[in-house]
Amino acid sequence: MQFQISNELIEKIKYLVEEKHDEEVLLHLEDIHHADIAEILTELSLDDAVYVVKLLDSQKTAEALMELEENVRERILDALTPKEIADELEEMDTDDAADIISELSLERQQNVIAEMADEEHADNIVELLRYDEDSAGGLMAKELVKVNENWSVTGCMTEMRQQAENVTRVHSIYVVDDKNKLKGRLSLKDLLTAPSRANISDIYIPQVDYVNVHTDGEEVARIMQKYDLEAIPVVDEMGRLVGRVTIDDIVDFIKEEAEKDYQMAAGISEGVEADDSVWRLTRARLPWLVLGLFGGLGSVYVMQGFDDALAKFPVLFFFTPLIAAMAGNVGVQSSAIIVQGLANNNLRGSLFKRLLKELSLSLINGVVLGLLIIVFGLIVGQPQLVSLSIALSLLSVIILAALIGTFVPIILDKRGIDPAIATGPFITTSNDILGIFLFFYLSKVILGF
Repeated sequence: MQFQISNELIEKIKYLVEEKHDEEVLLHLEDIHHADIAEILTELSLDDAVYVVKLLDSQKTAEALMELEENVRERILDALTPKEIADELEEMDTDDAADIISELSLERQQNVIAEMADEEHADNIVELLRYDEDSAGGLMAKELVKVNENWSVTGCMTEMRQQAENVTRVHSIYVVDDKNKLKGRLSLKDLLTAPSRANISDIYIPQVDYVNVHTDGEEVARIMQKYDLEAIPVVDEMGRLVGRVTIDDIVDFIKEEAEKDYQMAAGISEGVEADDSVWRLTRARLPWLVLGLFGGLGSVYVMQGFDDALAKFPVLFFFTPLIAAMAGNVGVQSSAIIVQGLANNNLRGSLFKRLLKELSLSLINGVVLGLLIIVFGLIVGQPQLVSLSIALSLLSVIILAALIGTFVPIILDKRGIDPAIATGPFITTSNDILGIFLFFYLSKVILGF
């Protein structure tokens, strides 16, 4: 049965912390998973959470810290001394430790590194901090199991036992040469069944998927997904094995990218949390709201240019929100499909074929919706010419919005701009303005005003 955190448990922990009953606190948290401890820390006040972190052993709290929301973790770290943070980092894998320390100021980073007793661990963390956080180098961990191609099977087993002590989970065994260049991978089955005097060079598998330290995180995720990899080795510019990216790291990366794209599609320009400050939330939202404001003013200006149409056919005014909404909806639908294709790297075929496909799709949708407008006009007794002008305008707007929603993300992607921006207010606002203009212009041509 899954462990459930109850209000009674939270209140009990709060009481024990307040009364300084340390042994009872430790007893209550002894068998609780680190992810559940993180949830408990979130429910406590900052002072109580810091007290619990200092009370528990670093091995357990190090894992719990990684499960916390970034804003909660930052507040707890701010309340710890550099020595206390260093103790936590020494219990973490290098990739997790690098993620933690990157959230600190440069001065505190230096102070924490100076307090670390394990110099090799500290050097590895410093190395990881040099890479872009969204690259393979920024995602990788230094802990892995590797063997030299010239070792014997017997010597290999001895070396592997020593290396495995520092590795949480052994996904793969990598083979390198004397210069630490990646040569291939080693099957555990082949290792166990090979003669003890055999050399690794006789039994290793030379085919191995790998990435460079500068490979983009999305490309790493694509390769791991395509080949169903639990881990992938990372090499430097000279082909030397420097680390590995594991499935848990890439899942976290994908989750963060999805959240970022979702917020961007909603018109939020930077990653924020619900508990962030009002100023940071305002800074993330306001730019897109300003864009929407100018877009609305643009729509007003367009409508003012057709005031004679509204005077002669006031019914057109009531269909303006419908046209704007359909333009925005179609544009967002088209751009969402393209952005998804670009993200998954499965957007194939020429632009001309993509154009024909979107034209065909928008024609079908536009004709169906246009016929519904005409039927609606017959039901309410609307002049047929007015219904026809609205239907044809809607068809044209849908085609235009689909093409804009298709090609804007592609153009942004080719210019190195995140195409997810095209699924938000940017595409909606532009389609609103163009859609309203096209609606009134075609109505003017058809109705002759």
